[in-house]
Amino acid sequence: MNREDSKSRKNPPSEDRSDRRSGRLKRSVPSGLLSLFAVVLIFPVVACADSREAAEPSRSTSATNGDVRAVRIANFEAPVEAEVAPGFPRLLFVVERGGRVMVMNRGRKLNRPFLDIGGRISSGGEQGLLSIAFPPDYRKTGRFYLYFTDRDGDIRIEEFRRSTPTTARTAGRRVIEIPHPSYDNHNGGQMHFLGNLLYFGTGDGGGGGDPEGNAQNVESLLGKLIRIDPRRAGGRPYTVPVSNPFVGGPGRDEIYSTGLRNPFRWSFDLRQAGSPRIFLADVGEADWEEINYLTVSAARGANFGWNAFEGRSPFDGFSGSRPDGTVVPKVVMPHPDNCSVIGGIVVEDPGLGALRGRYLFADFCRSGLLSTSGRPADGAPVRGTGINIGQVSSIGEGSGNRVLVTSLSGGLYRLR
Repeated sequence: MNREDSKSRKNPPSEDRSDRRSGRLKRSVPSGLLSLFAVVLIFPVVACADSREAAEPSRSTSATNGDVRAVRIANFEAPVEAEVAPGFPRLLFVVERGGRVMVMNRGRKLNRPFLDIGGRISSGGEQGLLSIAFPPDYRKTGRFYLYFTDRDGDIRIEEFRRSTPTTARTAGRRVIEIPHPSYDNHNGGQMHFLGNLLYFGTGDGGGGGDPEGNAQNVESLLGKLIRIDPRRAGGRPYTVPVSNPFVGGPGRDEIYSTGLRNPFRWSFDLRQAGSPRIFLADVGEADWEEINYLTVSAARGANFGWNAFEGRSPFDGFSGSRPDGTVVPKVVMPHPDNCSVIGGIVVEDPGLGALRGRYLFADFCRSGLLSTSGRPADGAPVRGTGINIGQVSSIGEGSGNRVLVTSLSGGLYRLR
């Protein structure tokens, strides 16, 4: 398929795709689709849960957290992430979906962007500049990485270099490009370093029900958690750890985990020395949002179940057995009250009272932040926090474990 033909297949979410088949699972695809961003920004939320019997959801309760409140500290254009770089604790880098990385220096927003790649990306809805990641040696090397959808809608990660502490060179080096030819949605969008290795989550390629069958296809990099070393070596743009689960056998070497729909926001939990864990939130389709929690070692070769399962339930009448190594999510939340889970972090700021030690997250269709246990068991209850921020696009940490929240409506907030 040539590029022109592939672009013509990017159809609006409302198109009926019931005559499509979802790859290896061979099931009809539902026409309903909830887009991560467009569901609120473009059209009203429509309930799309049906009456099919499903697993018991995590319990939802209401709670407040004493004097903890969200304070807006700056305004940006559709911010999607805020990160601190190793070696520069007084600087905060804010990613705008339209292609700019802005800087705050000691709490003051600078007028000049750190970097602007707006002319090289496709932006809007679920597309755009989605994440920035700094390796542990950033202070020495000045290298960092951006995750974005390019002008053709494909997923791309590029390496850039710092010029000064608050400006970067505009020329980038392509690390990896993942074709995303069919639909505009489900691009994933989060990167994190663990040591020198870069982990990132990709969406399944879009459409309703994973019509291309990417999430369960180990020859596709869509619908996966990917692990690579992004440094150039031996003439190659990146290398793959030999301990990745598909190295030396069928499947792409870059894959670390399979069976994801759209892991837009996820995080590492590094509280237990020598045993890092991962909170992986995966945006649901028709009935369930889910949060997975497991050790990073257990995620090696794990299958998160999509598109055979959504949450803990068979998806769209699927009657087969769970794929080998399937992870059962710790937290599931039903539609229509929820629609697009936004993964967060375990709160470590000692000034946040009862929130400390809890996992803080959100749902794009709800205005209040949510929390659950910092080490959730199956069916862990979900609590409201009484902290209201709309259109949450990320929850992260600044210097001193300060909790930062970005909203697509423009605000950058700190909890205090």
